[in-house]
Amino acid sequence: MTALRCGDGGSGFVAETSDGPIEADNVVAATGPYQRPVIPALSLDDAGIFQVHASRYQNPDQLPSGAVLVIGSGASGAQITEELLRAGRRVYLSVGRHRRMPRRYRGRDLIWWLSAMGLLERPTEERGPDRSLPLITGAFGGNTIDFRQFAAEGVTLLGRAQAAHQGVIDFAPDLARRLAYGDASYAIFLDMMDAHVERHDLNMPQDPAARAVLPDPPCLSEPLRRLDLRAAGIGAVIWATGYGFDFGWIQVPVLNARAEPVHVRGITEVPGMYFLGLQWLSKLNSSLLSGVGDDAADLADHIAARG
Repeated sequence: MTALRCGDGGSGFVAETSDGPIEADNVVAATGPYQRPVIPALSLDDAGIFQVHASRYQNPDQLPSGAVLVIGSGASGAQITEELLRAGRRVYLSVGRHRRMPRRYRGRDLIWWLSAMGLLERPTEERGPDRSLPLITGAFGGNTIDFRQFAAEGVTLLGRAQAAHQGVIDFAPDLARRLAYGDASYAIFLDMMDAHVERHDLNMPQDPAARAVLPDPPCLSEPLRRLDLRAAGIGAVIWATGYGFDFGWIQVPVLNARAEPVHVRGITEVPGMYFLGLQWLSKLNSSLLSGVGDDAADLADHIAARG
């Protein structure tokens, strides 16, 4: 599909495809939230360093020899860092804002906890101001991500990347604050789970090891503010910096100035135009297999009621 526009006379839609136009009374855009890889406006093109976005990263053998700088500390950045560590690579990790969560706690997996506490069904209206995604992983059997543990295993933690010129990157003095925020969110979630156990009188063993805090690593007490990639022996930079929408093909007035869909539970102000599978479309798990079906059923009812 190259374009979607309103039909002649303002009713229905016309989708332009390589096989010709397709007319429809209703359209559901279900292309997901991860469409366009995002790379910050930090120029490293003059550094002559191999660069790849996390969406195109495959494995450590894909990268040239030398150390690796991973920019971005979400789930992808953390998982890639762990894989590189296991492959024996020297890793630098630029840490941004994040929310840590335990992979398992008191004998149960995180997804069990999210379901048991009703968080997967939390409606969009109850979403807090923090838009960062939970930092979790299921790689290598699943484990709780702890950046201090990464540092103990040899990773050099860095603050947020601010500027770059001729292969030299400057980092913000915010590493301690970023780690503190992630640790606080982690502790708050543990408290929520403990409160759930107490409230429902569940027979679940204590898990004191989950609250253990490793000492601050040297890279936290004496953070690097500037990194010369070549001097540090870095042969590759991985941009684990997320994704944005790519709805340029939708030529229907349902996007805001930032090209983001404007909707309420997937229903737009243009009759017959819908979205599905977006994060927090109606609730926390709207972009997950466990929740998209409910949203699809609601949209199907709405479409059927249109006649």
